[in-house]
Amino acid sequence: MSAIIPAILPSSRQDLEDKLLRLQGLTDRVQVDVVDGVFAGPPAWPYTAHESTGITAALEFIGTLHLEADLMVEDAETAMGSWIDAGANRIVLHVERAHALPKLLDEIQTRYGHDPEFTPGLLSIGLAIHAATDISALTPFLGRIDYVQFMGIADIGKQGQPFDPRVLPKIRAFRRANPKLPVQVDGGVSLSTAPALLAAGVSRLIVGSALWKARDLAAAYREFVSLTTRYGTYT
Repeated sequence: MSAIIPAILPSSRQDLEDKLLRLQGLTDRVQVDVVDGVFAGPPAWPYTAHESTGITAALEFIGTLHLEADLMVEDAETAMGSWIDAGANRIVLHVERAHALPKLLDEIQTRYGHDPEFTPGLLSIGLAIHAATDISALTPFLGRIDYVQFMGIADIGKQGQPFDPRVLPKIRAFRRANPKLPVQVDGGVSLSTAPALLAAGVSRLIVGSALWKARDLAAAYREFVSLTTRYGTYT
């Protein structure tokens, strides 16, 4: 799996399809930011259309790309099922919904047979943590997930937000305590912040606006990849 994963925050079904087409042949994986306007906002597609159908149709041509869905939603159970049924094999839940996580993780294990020891290639579950949340919130769930996603911005659900430096010492502390669990960062990832994140022990970088606002998407992607070669990634 590539260490650089493009992120799409779709404004519409057409926007999602157009961006997926632009990524064909460039990467092997993409993350879709799923934002309902309640847990995080403003809402993105499919919530802008006031419905959650059409996900499968929008992804019918996804081709060689593998899909990760970052569920920044209040009703994660419904959204999770929709995206897995549509073909997503990596799902990101958020630890700030800790009251619902045990039930969600039980559902994933029962319905999809998820087990971090045996099925990460079929279905992987990540747990995101916000910049302001203490990393101790992750502890009760570490044995039930495949990776952790640190949010690199204070205001999630939007692209192009400034990097929150509070995340760096948290990544380093988490790495010391959990050296074998993969870590990725979403939000605020740019060519200027990526070196410090890689040095802190990050395995994967989720990149949104730094790619989509670039004059040449492919060239910008390759430049991020070159940073992982120069600074290395934590494995």
